[in-house]
Amino acid sequence: MSKIGFIGMGNMAKALASGFIGSGEVEGSQMYAYAPNQDKLLKNAEEIGFIPLKSASALVRVSDIIILACKPDQIKEVLEETKDDLAGKSIISIAAGWTYRMYAEIVKDVRIQCVMPNTPSMVGEGIFLFEEEGNLRPDELDEVRWIFGTLGLVVTMPKNLMGIGTAISGCGPAFFDLIMEAFADAGVKYGLPRDIAYNLIAKTMAGSAKLQLVTGKHPGVLKDDVCSPGGLTIKGVVTLEKNGMRNACIECIDAIMKEE
Repeated sequence: MSKIGFIGMGNMAKALASGFIGSGEVEGSQMYAYAPNQDKLLKNAEEIGFIPLKSASALVRVSDIIILACKPDQIKEVLEETKDDLAGKSIISIAAGWTYRMYAEIVKDVRIQCVMPNTPSMVGEGIFLFEEEGNLRPDELDEVRWIFGTLGLVVTMPKNLMGIGTAISGCGPAFFDLIMEAFADAGVKYGLPRDIAYNLIAKTMAGSAKLQLVTGKHPGVLKDDVCSPGGLTIKGVVTLEKNGMRNACIECIDAIMKEE
Protein backbone atom coordinates (compact mmCIF):
# COMPACT_ATOMS: atom_id res chain seq x y z
CA MET A 1 0.00 0.00 0.00
CA SER A 2 1.33 3.45 -0.95
CA LYS A 3 1.96 6.05 1.73
CA ILE A 4 -0.61 8.85 1.47
CA GLY A 5 0.06 12.47 2.45
CA PHE A 6 -2.42 15.31 2.77
CA ILE A 7 -1.33 18.91 2.29
CA GLY A 8 -4.16 20.78 3.98
CA MET A 9 -6.58 19.39 6.54
CA GLY A 10 -9.83 21.28 6.07
CA ASN A 11 -13.31 19.76 6.12
CA MET A 12 -12.92 17.81 2.89
CA ALA A 13 -9.51 16.43 3.78
CA LYS A 14 -10.82 15.44 7.20
CA ALA A 15 -13.73 13.64 5.57
CA LEU A 16 -11.38 11.71 3.30
CA ALA A 17 -8.79 10.91 5.98
CA SER A 18 -11.51 9.77 8.38
CA GLY A 19 -13.13 7.69 5.67
CA PHE A 20 -9.91 6.04 4.48
CA ILE A 21 -8.84 5.03 7.98
CA GLY A 22 -12.39 4.22 9.08
CA SER A 23 -12.82 1.87 6.12
CA GLY A 24 -10.06 -0.31 7.51
CA GLU A 25 -8.29 -0.34 4.15
CA VAL A 26 -5.68 2.31 5.05
CA GLU A 27 -3.64 2.26 8.26
CA GLY A 28 -3.03 5.47 10.17
CA SER A 29 0.69 4.66 10.04
CA GLN A 30 0.51 4.96 6.24
CA MET A 31 -1.12 8.39 6.26
CA TYR A 32 0.53 11.77 6.85
CA ALA A 33 -0.77 15.34 6.89
CA TYR A 34 0.56 18.87 7.00
CA ALA A 35 -1.37 22.09 7.59
CA PRO A 36 -0.13 25.54 8.67
CA ASN A 37 -2.29 25.53 11.80
CA GLN A 38 -0.27 22.99 13.76
CA ASP A 39 -2.47 23.05 16.87
CA LYS A 40 -5.54 22.15 14.81
CA LEU A 41 -3.52 19.58 12.85
CA LEU A 42 -2.39 17.83 16.05
CA LYS A 43 -5.97 17.76 17.33
CA ASN A 44 -7.19 16.22 14.06
CA ALA A 45 -4.32 13.72 14.09
CA GLU A 46 -5.32 12.55 17.55
CA GLU A 47 -8.96 12.29 16.50
CA ILE A 48 -8.47 10.61 13.11
CA GLY A 49 -5.22 8.68 13.53
CA PHE A 50 -2.83 10.04 10.86
CA ILE A 51 0.77 11.20 11.45
CA PRO A 52 1.14 15.01 11.58
CA LEU A 53 4.18 16.69 10.01
CA LYS A 54 5.63 20.18 10.38
CA SER A 55 6.20 21.12 6.74
CA ALA A 56 4.86 20.43 3.28
CA SER A 57 8.33 19.46 2.07
CA ALA A 58 8.71 16.86 4.83
CA LEU A 59 5.34 15.41 3.86
CA VAL A 60 6.26 15.17 0.18
CA ARG A 61 9.51 13.39 1.00
CA VAL A 62 7.83 10.57 2.98
CA SER A 63 4.66 10.17 0.84
CA ASP A 64 4.14 8.22 -2.38
CA ILE A 65 0.81 9.86 -3.17
CA ILE A 66 0.27 13.51 -2.22
CA ILE A 67 -3.32 14.71 -1.90
CA LEU A 68 -3.41 18.47 -2.44
CA ALA A 69 -6.28 19.55 -0.21
CA CYS A 70 -5.34 23.18 0.34
CA LYS A 71 -7.35 26.13 -0.98
CA PRO A 72 -7.18 26.63 -4.75
CA ASP A 73 -5.42 29.99 -4.40
CA GLN A 74 -2.67 28.34 -2.30
CA ILE A 75 -1.74 25.69 -4.87
CA LYS A 76 0.99 27.64 -6.69
CA GLU A 77 2.66 28.58 -3.40
CA VAL A 78 2.65 24.95 -2.24
CA LEU A 79 4.04 23.70 -5.55
CA GLU A 80 6.82 26.27 -5.40
CA GLU A 81 7.66 25.34 -1.80
CA THR A 82 7.86 21.61 -2.55
CA LYS A 83 9.18 21.60 -6.12
CA ASP A 84 12.60 20.16 -5.17
CA ASP A 85 10.96 17.10 -3.60
CA LEU A 86 8.11 16.48 -6.06
CA ALA A 87 10.04 14.78 -8.87
CA GLY A 88 8.72 11.28 -9.47
CA LYS A 89 5.78 11.71 -7.10
CA SER A 90 2.04 11.38 -7.74
CA ILE A 91 -0.30 14.27 -6.97
CA ILE A 92 -4.02 13.87 -6.41
CA SER A 93 -5.62 17.31 -6.52
CA ILE A 94 -9.00 17.91 -4.90
CA ALA A 95 -8.82 21.68 -5.44
CA ALA A 96 -11.91 23.00 -7.21
CA GLY A 97 -11.21 24.63 -10.56
CA TRP A 98 -7.79 23.07 -11.10
CA THR A 99 -7.29 20.75 -14.08
CA TYR A 100 -4.57 18.40 -15.23
CA ARG A 101 -3.42 20.88 -17.89
CA MET A 102 -3.07 23.69 -15.32
CA TYR A 103 -0.75 21.53 -13.21
CA ALA A 104 1.18 20.26 -16.25
CA GLU A 105 2.12 23.85 -17.11
CA ILE A 106 3.63 24.42 -13.66
CA VAL A 107 5.28 21.17 -12.55
CA LYS A 108 7.35 18.67 -14.51
CA ASP A 109 8.28 15.05 -13.79
CA VAL A 110 5.16 14.75 -11.64
CA ARG A 111 2.16 12.49 -12.25
CA ILE A 112 -1.21 14.15 -11.70
CA GLN A 113 -4.85 13.18 -11.26
CA CYS A 114 -7.59 15.71 -10.48
CA VAL A 115 -10.44 14.40 -8.33
CA MET A 116 -13.52 16.19 -7.01
CA PRO A 117 -14.86 14.46 -3.88
CA ASN A 118 -17.78 15.32 -1.60
CA THR A 119 -18.31 15.22 2.15
CA PRO A 120 -20.53 12.06 2.35
CA SER A 121 -17.28 10.17 1.73
CA MET A 122 -16.83 10.36 5.50
CA VAL A 123 -19.58 7.73 5.86
CA GLY A 124 -18.78 5.70 2.76
CA GLU A 125 -21.38 7.37 0.53
CA GLY A 126 -19.16 9.73 -1.42
CA ILE A 127 -18.95 10.59 -5.09
CA PHE A 128 -15.51 11.08 -6.65
CA LEU A 129 -15.24 12.71 -10.06
CA PHE A 130 -11.97 11.68 -11.73
CA GLU A 131 -10.95 14.01 -14.54
CA GLU A 132 -10.52 11.89 -17.66
CA GLU A 133 -7.19 13.52 -18.52
CA GLY A 134 -4.23 12.65 -16.29
CA ASN A 135 -0.89 10.87 -16.35
CA LEU A 136 -0.78 8.46 -13.43
CA ARG A 137 0.70 5.10 -14.27
CA PRO A 138 -2.00 2.47 -14.85
CA ASP A 139 -1.10 0.71 -11.58
CA GLU A 140 -1.25 4.02 -9.68
CA LEU A 141 -4.59 4.95 -11.21
CA ASP A 142 -5.98 1.54 -10.28
CA GLU A 143 -4.78 1.96 -6.69
CA VAL A 144 -6.13 5.50 -6.35
CA ARG A 145 -9.49 4.53 -7.83
CA TRP A 146 -9.62 1.57 -5.44
CA ILE A 147 -8.76 3.74 -2.40
CA PHE A 148 -11.43 6.31 -3.23
CA GLY A 149 -13.84 3.55 -4.22
CA THR A 150 -13.81 2.26 -0.64
CA LEU A 151 -15.69 5.45 0.25
CA GLY A 152 -18.26 5.63 -2.53
CA LEU A 153 -18.78 5.91 -6.27
CA VAL A 154 -15.90 6.75 -8.63
CA VAL A 155 -16.97 8.41 -11.89
CA THR A 156 -14.62 9.31 -14.76
CA MET A 157 -15.58 12.70 -16.17
CA PRO A 158 -14.42 14.55 -19.31
CA LYS A 159 -12.66 17.83 -18.57
CA ASN A 160 -15.53 19.90 -20.03
CA LEU A 161 -18.03 18.31 -17.61
CA MET A 162 -15.96 18.56 -14.42
CA GLY A 163 -17.47 21.97 -13.62
CA ILE A 164 -21.12 20.92 -13.77
CA GLY A 165 -20.31 17.60 -12.12
CA THR A 166 -18.69 19.50 -9.23
CA ALA A 167 -21.69 21.82 -8.96
CA ILE A 168 -24.02 18.83 -8.58
CA SER A 169 -22.07 16.36 -6.44
CA GLY A 170 -19.48 18.59 -4.79
CA CYS A 171 -21.80 21.45 -3.81
CA GLY A 172 -24.97 19.35 -3.66
CA PRO A 173 -24.66 18.15 -0.05
CA ALA A 174 -25.02 21.74 1.17
CA PHE A 175 -28.20 22.17 -0.88
CA PHE A 176 -29.74 18.97 0.44
CA ASP A 177 -28.73 19.90 3.99
CA LEU A 178 -30.55 23.20 3.52
CA ILE A 179 -33.68 21.35 2.34
CA MET A 180 -33.37 18.96 5.27
CA GLU A 181 -33.16 21.87 7.70
CA ALA A 182 -36.16 23.62 6.14
CA PHE A 183 -38.44 20.58 6.37
CA ALA A 184 -37.23 19.88 9.89
CA ASP A 185 -38.13 23.47 10.84
CA ALA A 186 -41.60 22.84 9.46
CA GLY A 187 -41.85 19.72 11.60
CA VAL A 188 -40.78 21.65 14.70
CA LYS A 189 -43.36 24.33 13.87
CA TYR A 190 -46.07 21.69 14.18
CA GLY A 191 -44.77 20.08 17.34
CA LEU A 192 -42.09 17.55 16.42
CA PRO A 193 -39.02 17.54 18.67
CA ARG A 194 -36.09 18.74 16.58
CA ASP A 195 -34.05 15.54 16.85
CA ILE A 196 -37.04 13.49 15.66
CA ALA A 197 -37.73 15.97 12.86
CA TYR A 198 -34.14 15.73 11.57
CA ASN A 199 -34.20 11.94 11.81
CA LEU A 200 -37.47 11.69 9.88
CA ILE A 201 -36.41 13.98 7.06
CA ALA A 202 -32.89 12.53 6.80
CA LYS A 203 -34.18 8.97 6.59
CA THR A 204 -36.90 10.01 4.14
CA MET A 205 -34.33 11.73 1.87
CA ALA A 206 -31.95 8.78 2.07
CA GLY A 207 -34.74 6.27 1.41
CA SER A 208 -36.10 8.23 -1.54
CA ALA A 209 -32.63 8.47 -3.08
CA LYS A 210 -32.01 4.75 -2.62
CA LEU A 211 -35.41 3.93 -4.12
CA GLN A 212 -34.49 5.84 -7.28
CA LEU A 213 -31.03 4.22 -7.48
CA VAL A 214 -32.36 0.70 -6.98
CA THR A 215 -35.41 0.94 -9.25
CA GLY A 216 -33.94 3.26 -11.88
CA LYS A 217 -37.34 4.92 -12.16
CA HIS A 218 -37.61 8.54 -13.30
CA PRO A 219 -37.96 10.83 -10.25
CA GLY A 220 -41.20 12.16 -11.74
CA VAL A 221 -42.66 8.63 -11.76
CA LEU A 222 -41.65 8.09 -8.13
CA LYS A 223 -43.22 11.44 -7.24
CA ASP A 224 -46.44 10.45 -9.01
CA ASP A 225 -46.50 7.17 -7.06
CA VAL A 226 -46.91 9.18 -3.84
CA CYS A 227 -49.44 11.70 -5.18
CA SER A 228 -52.99 10.35 -4.84
CA PRO A 229 -55.71 12.29 -6.72
CA GLY A 230 -56.91 15.12 -4.48
CA GLY A 231 -54.56 13.94 -1.73
CA LEU A 232 -52.24 15.73 0.66
CA THR A 233 -49.00 15.13 -1.24
CA ILE A 234 -50.11 16.69 -4.52
CA LYS A 235 -51.22 19.79 -2.63
CA GLY A 236 -47.72 20.06 -1.18
CA VAL A 237 -46.15 19.50 -4.60
CA VAL A 238 -48.28 22.24 -6.17
CA THR A 239 -47.27 24.62 -3.38
CA LEU A 240 -43.58 23.90 -3.95
CA GLU A 241 -44.04 24.54 -7.67
CA LYS A 242 -45.89 27.81 -7.01
CA ASN A 243 -43.01 28.95 -4.85
CA GLY A 244 -40.45 28.18 -7.52
CA MET A 245 -38.55 25.29 -5.95
CA ARG A 246 -37.63 23.75 -9.30
CA ASN A 247 -36.47 27.09 -10.70
CA ALA A 248 -34.53 27.88 -7.51
CA CYS A 249 -32.62 24.60 -7.86
CA ILE A 250 -31.69 25.35 -11.48
CA GLU A 251 -30.71 28.95 -10.72
CA CYS A 252 -28.43 27.91 -7.86
CA ILE A 253 -26.48 25.78 -10.37
CA ASP A 254 -26.53 28.68 -12.85
CA ALA A 255 -24.90 30.89 -10.19
CA ILE A 256 -22.11 28.36 -9.69
CA MET A 257 -21.49 27.83 -13.40
CA LYS A 258 -21.19 31.59 -14.00
CA GLU A 259 -18.08 31.47 -11.80
CA GLU A 260 -16.48 28.76 -13.92
